[in-house]
Amino acid sequence: MAFKSTTNRSHLRLVREVEAIGGNVFASASREQMSYTYDALKCYAPEMVEVLIDSVINPAFLEWEVKEKLQKIKSEISEVSGDPHGLLMEALHSAGYSGPLAKPLMASESAVNRLDVATLEEFVSENYTAPRMVLAASGVEHDELVSIAEPLLSDLSSVKRPEEPKSVYVGGDYRCQADSTSTHIALAFEIPGGWRQEKTAMIVTVLQVLMGGGGSFSTGGPGKGMHSRLYLRVLNNYGQIESFSAFSSIYNNSGLFGIHATTNPDFASSAVDLAARELHEVATPGKVTQEQLDRAKEATKSSVLMDLESRIVASEDIGRQVLTYGERKPIEYFLKSIEEITLNDISSTAKKIISSPLTLASWGDVIHVPSYESVRRKFHSK
Repeated sequence: MAFKSTTNRSHLRLVREVEAIGGNVFASASREQMSYTYDALKCYAPEMVEVLIDSVINPAFLEWEVKEKLQKIKSEISEVSGDPHGLLMEALHSAGYSGPLAKPLMASESAVNRLDVATLEEFVSENYTAPRMVLAASGVEHDELVSIAEPLLSDLSSVKRPEEPKSVYVGGDYRCQADSTSTHIALAFEIPGGWRQEKTAMIVTVLQVLMGGGGSFSTGGPGKGMHSRLYLRVLNNYGQIESFSAFSSIYNNSGLFGIHATTNPDFASSAVDLAARELHEVATPGKVTQEQLDRAKEATKSSVLMDLESRIVASEDIGRQVLTYGERKPIEYFLKSIEEITLNDISSTAKKIISSPLTLASWGDVIHVPSYESVRRKFHSK
């Protein structure tokens, strides 16, 4: 419902205003944050800020607009059910956590049927409050942004920020037999501390690039291509595997790290063995070379710098950092942190991660996926 009718302007008028300055608006939601973004030439900063604030603070939630969107969401939900990777990531969260992070990012159809105007209005009034909000911009002077935004936000109620409910990582098993010629498997473990443990989060980011992987048709690019460990050691040697890649999902206080594999059903057990082998290898001192680490660090730095060349990404990065850390750390700080990562950091962090409880998720033809207990014993012999 972002950028629909507000109490001050109709949806048509909003669209016309955005088009008149050649702008672009969009909104996105993750498990911990939502962002509303407006992208246009910097000379239109006052118009952009006004429309952005109006859309966030004064949504009208007209009955017919809400109904129209609910229908669209239902069709999107049915599309998502055909995306095994997305389904597995959701399954890892619901099986691996208890608390807020276990809740699905994509609503079920039954939950969508219960949504109405009153629910949306209640959500906005509870969550869109001053202590929870950050207005971030890239390409405009700070003082100018403040002078534009201050009169528009001065009447926003400053309620006390409620304490965030805690998510507890517990590990677990999820398997879903589905009509598919492939088996999709994900093994995941907890990243302790999440973004708030900055050094660990940095090491995990480099570790993910170091392990890399991709599909059997992957080409070059950060974390993919010929030089990552999973590509060299797994994808090049086992034709039965369609894709094999390291992944991470990091949140403020926790996160998931692991390997996602797509394989022939009868090779599922071997694919799990390979994933366990690769995770143990990076956790064993001496198994990763300095050359591999240096390449992963350079690839990580180039990926970060290329992303931040986009003003849209840069402004979102400012907002997310302020919400997480209370400040925006300079890019040099992160580059220096990446540079300082050692081989010992990689092995000790990987060892710590795989010592947490296992979360195992599989979808498709899951007949040959090993039992949770047998996979768990590969990591925790007790």
